[in-house]
Amino acid sequence: MFKRTIIFLLFISGLYSYGQEKIVHDLKIQGNKKIKTSFIKGISTIKSGSPLDSLTIEQDILRLKRLPSVSHAYYQVFLSEDNQYNVFYNIEENFTLIPSLNIYTTNDDEFAYRAGLYEFNTLGRNITVGGFYQKDIYSSYAVNFRAPYLFSNKLGLAINHQNLTTQEPVFFDEGTADYKYNNKSFEILGLYEINFKNRFELGLNYFTEDYKFKGENINNRPELNVHKWLVKGIYEYNNLDYYYQYISGFRSQFNFQYVTSTNNMLPDFFIGWNDFFYFKRVGKRGNWANRLRMGLSTNDNTPFAPFSVDNNLNVRGVGNTIDRGTGVIVLNTEYRHTLYEKDWFVLQGNAFVDSGTWRNPGGDFGDFSKEDNVKVYPGLGLRFIHKKIYNAIFRIDYGYGVTKNSTKGFVFGIGQYF
Repeated sequence: MFKRTIIFLLFISGLYSYGQEKIVHDLKIQGNKKIKTSFIKGISTIKSGSPLDSLTIEQDILRLKRLPSVSHAYYQVFLSEDNQYNVFYNIEENFTLIPSLNIYTTNDDEFAYRAGLYEFNTLGRNITVGGFYQKDIYSSYAVNFRAPYLFSNKLGLAINHQNLTTQEPVFFDEGTADYKYNNKSFEILGLYEINFKNRFELGLNYFTEDYKFKGENINNRPELNVHKWLVKGIYEYNNLDYYYQYISGFRSQFNFQYVTSTNNMLPDFFIGWNDFFYFKRVGKRGNWANRLRMGLSTNDNTPFAPFSVDNNLNVRGVGNTIDRGTGVIVLNTEYRHTLYEKDWFVLQGNAFVDSGTWRNPGGDFGDFSKEDNVKVYPGLGLRFIHKKIYNAIFRIDYGYGVTKNSTKGFVFGIGQYF
């Protein structure tokens, strides 16, 4: 009888233990040196006393790997006591005080560059502070502040100022005219993370656009100085996974802006576009990367249309702002292959095709299929990658046009092209 009682009690105890929910006793952070432990715990979903859920932990790890200050992250789970567990998040940090550099040329001997310096982990809380200087015939600069988790693990703030001056071709019916263009702006954005995969930004931008004609104005071209307000909204779905230089998954980012104006030459207008990204691992060393941009704006017949065809934005080798439009479809696709990898260093080669087409100002959707508007530029490139420094990817690409009135040229920069 005594033995039966003991067996029965052990059986009941086993059932109780089996049915008892596993609880996190403590979340411990290891490997971080500059990133604050309090910051990592603050943005993590797993807390002391919460249920032990592997899916939640894996989402935390993905969130950490997306941070500029983290090159890699993984977790471990150990039994503590009374069906409670200690969870360890192991962090491999990036170096985050990063210079930026973009250089581009064409066969017209055009040369321009943008150099900057950014700290992506200010105060150990993944706050980005920095700016750039640009030389593209004229001098320009910008300063930026971005803190996505400034107020909580969901709510943040971004503040930007730029004074950008360039030579811009403006396309009139009777020919192209060159203008000295200046855009001086102040912007503030609220940042909100709905959940792990979805976030949005909403804010205001006050800016001044100044167009001054270059050379002798024999045709009495318009010169403008216009004050504007811009309302901006961004929605992003992000389901990307990172493993050092490799990326897999899908991401979509939608941008919408409404701009008010005080001049009939630059009337009120809207502009919206969506970038779709798709990445796929190919074997152990390959990565297939794709970006599709589709956008439309108010279809005013104006020489100051918002979408541009540009070397450093959408088509490598095409030149600096060679055309403008009120609609855009651009597809960038490339295969990236790791040629050599040793400790922190990676040499990556890539083969790409950049293609795009634009709707003419005041035109119709048939413009997208017109031969003069279609640009196709295949090319080859190299990437020199430091695995322990955030965005430390020096790229060299050479694009060669195969469509009507094409050019060719090199594009240099820091970071992947997309």
